[in-house]
Amino acid sequence: MKIRLISLVVSTALLAAVPALTFAHGAGQTAAAATAPAPSQLVMDNATRILGTLDSRRAEFTTDRAALQKFISGEFDQMFDSKYAAQLVLGRHGRGAPDAEVNRFAKALTNNLMARYGSSLLDFNTRLKVRIKSETPLRGGSMVKVSSEFIRQGGDPIPVDYLMHKVGNKWMAFDVMVEGVSFVQTFRNQFDGPLSRQSIDAVSAELESGKLQPNANTGS
Repeated sequence: MKIRLISLVVSTALLAAVPALTFAHGAGQTAAAATAPAPSQLVMDNATRILGTLDSRRAEFTTDRAALQKFISGEFDQMFDSKYAAQLVLGRHGRGAPDAEVNRFAKALTNNLMARYGSSLLDFNTRLKVRIKSETPLRGGSMVKVSSEFIRQGGDPIPVDYLMHKVGNKWMAFDVMVEGVSFVQTFRNQFDGPLSRQSIDAVSAELESGKLQPNANTGS
């Protein structure tokens, strides 16, 4: 049950959308620039749109997984800074790497994850509630941590935190922490071995083929 729930958290968290279902009134919010919504408002708007689409197209997505993946990819590209996240995952292995290699790794990693975990979005229903607890500016306001929790029937809440930063005039997520465990750090640890033995392109090729499968589950 926990693995199934974590898979759901993975997919929704990487889309940086779901934690807006219920907003805790009075939670601190970072002031937004005139040209960009505040992170919490952005999350709320994304959640309304995404969950509405999932509800209205659930029957279609259940039988047509290609349509589901197309929808997920489109939303993901808008909300998640996959290149910056990939640079953090690559760590020392990515220093001085050409943009083309980093971009390929970012795309291969996110496509692999969405293909494996995207279907968990169809399991989202009223039995799982999400509440945003707070929004905390970091590094002088250049980054923001949005803290939330997944509230489930018959179980303790699962804390989920999002790290977001500005890309141009838009806030985008680049890491998510479930029960205090960072996905970026988890993936960095998982890929350190393969990247020590092979080039970035070789690891990307294994992700693309499915030979290499990142494990986003943080619990058992």
